[in-house]
Amino acid sequence: MDIEYRDEPPSPEDFARLFESTGWNADYGLTADELAAALAASSFAVSASAGGRTVGCGRVVSDGVLHALIVDVIVDPAFQRHGIGRALMRRLVAECRGRGIRDVQLFCATGKRGFYERLGFVARAEESPGMELRR
Repeated sequence: MDIEYRDEPPSPEDFARLFESTGWNADYGLTADELAAALAASSFAVSASAGGRTVGCGRVVSDGVLHALIVDVIVDPAFQRHGIGRALMRRLVAECRGRGIRDVQLFCATGKRGFYERLGFVARAEESPGMELRR
């Protein structure tokens, strides 16, 4: 499977499609315009495509110096378990590190903790939600 990675966000339409594939929007109830606004407000984003179709993405919200929060790492269910999520995460973390951002945190979906731990993230204390990547 040939996957092309880009250091740019997916189109708003592709982002909305991927976001819907997660089931998250059942809780959020976001419109396509709201999802497009969230994507546009990202500090940076990466995407993956196969055969011209966007199959994955991830984005970062950051102050550009101290904190970065990785959010919305999504891989189309039909393309999961092929290393795409791992490659997206590596690109996001590398960009954070390349910009000198000191604290990289992660907002991850329920049940995905093991995936992120294998990438070096550690769970924070139970009374402190989220995860962080320690230097």
